[in-house]
Amino acid sequence: MRYIEIIIGVAAGILIFLAIQGVDVLPVIFFAGLLAAFFYANMKRTDSGGKFFAIHSKDMAEQQLVSFDDIGGQEMAKGELCEALDFIKDVDRIKTLGIRPLKGILLNGPPGTGKTLLAKAAAHFTGSAFLAASGSEFIEMYVGVGARRVRQLFNQARTLAKRSNKQSAVIFIDEIEVLGGKRGQNAGHMEYDQTLNELLVQMDGISDKDDIRILVIGATNRIDILDPALLRPGRFDRHVKVDLPDKKGRIKILELHTRNKPLAQDVSLEDVANDTFGFSGAHLESVVNEAAILAFRENAAALTAEHLRSAVEKVIMGEKLDRIPSKEEKNRIAIHETGHALLSEYTNPGSVASVNVVSRGNALGYVRQTQPEDMYLYTIDYIKGKIAVAIAGAVAEELFLGARSTGAANDFKQATDLAKQIVFGGMSELGIVSPEDVPKELLHNAITSIIKAVECQVKTRLMDKQEAFKKIVDILLAKEYISGAEFRTLLNEAEQTA
Repeated sequence: MRYIEIIIGVAAGILIFLAIQGVDVLPVIFFAGLLAAFFYANMKRTDSGGKFFAIHSKDMAEQQLVSFDDIGGQEMAKGELCEALDFIKDVDRIKTLGIRPLKGILLNGPPGTGKTLLAKAAAHFTGSAFLAASGSEFIEMYVGVGARRVRQLFNQARTLAKRSNKQSAVIFIDEIEVLGGKRGQNAGHMEYDQTLNELLVQMDGISDKDDIRILVIGATNRIDILDPALLRPGRFDRHVKVDLPDKKGRIKILELHTRNKPLAQDVSLEDVANDTFGFSGAHLESVVNEAAILAFRENAAALTAEHLRSAVEKVIMGEKLDRIPSKEEKNRIAIHETGHALLSEYTNPGSVASVNVVSRGNALGYVRQTQPEDMYLYTIDYIKGKIAVAIAGAVAEELFLGARSTGAANDFKQATDLAKQIVFGGMSELGIVSPEDVPKELLHNAITSIIKAVECQVKTRLMDKQEAFKKIVDILLAKEYISGAEFRTLLNEAEQTA
């Protein structure tokens, strides 16, 4: 600052001397003013990091209310995280055993699975100060800003902990792949590399001898693009997988989100959990919230099973549309969806949750399927069954209307992707192949062979169920919606009378 004052004084003296000599100094003053304004704006920009990550005490109190008991469906992640956090709580014991404290924990998993909540709960569990930032907030067009903000973040963590009379602080960095991506990938923008280098330096500087113990928790769903230097032991020592919840976890999450909502007697959270296979915690919260909104619209005193069923369909497919197809199109849609439903019930009994010919989102009609039990390994028969369900709609159109339509485009893409799983899983006639090295023509022939064989089986199955098929189509056209239980009843009745 002293050097700046000297430079300003010398420049002012030179300008006064030139003015006395009769030189026009106005252009010089004008350009000097522009330069000073640019310099001032740049300084303000870089200095903005001083308040960038500030957290008010009121916000801190609200965040500290989150505990591990408020998070459902992530028992494995919570257990592994709590084990790592014990090193912060029990400092004396880890010193006795000679354990090096963990510096960082990386939470890796799909969006909406609760990574931010886990970080807040970690701060509450350890009684630590909590600071949160997003990876995108570090990157600027100004060189050095990101590295400066990293330094400020660690300094603010220590300051906040001291103000709160705490011995530790938790720094949570969401979307850490933005600033922690592999170095050398952004050749035209070295700011990314400088910011990452500063983060590595700051994490290396964390020591158990510091008066404030700091733990860095990062969250990402793209661990594959993170720099290896960030992932090595001594920086992010623990990698905690935060995956989509299983059925037991979904029930726990639903219980948490419905504890402040009145539920009707016909509500079964286990049934809702069955209907929401593959949902994240955020999706499940949205289902319960949408059900409450539906109950509010109807002036209902409690959430019913119908509200929750409608909410699941809305989260999956979107809101109902005013789009009204013609009579011919509606008949084609009903035939298409009935084909899906029949093959779904045949390949996986009890899997049909509902059949609809009401437009939602981009779909003119749809069959909602459930998975009675969570599956993690798929056999070739199971995948072929999924292919059969995918192409059954188009096959039904061809059998009962004489031609297919463009409505099966997404179904064919799904069938192709499933056939690729068979090929790349070494379950096709090609045997074990390398996905990168298999010729395109050979891959195309293998996929076509698989789908054609399944298509023949679908045609046979649909022709054997013609009577039941036509009856279900007629009822679907009349009611526009058939529940899974009703669909199975109609199917059984049609088979008994046949």
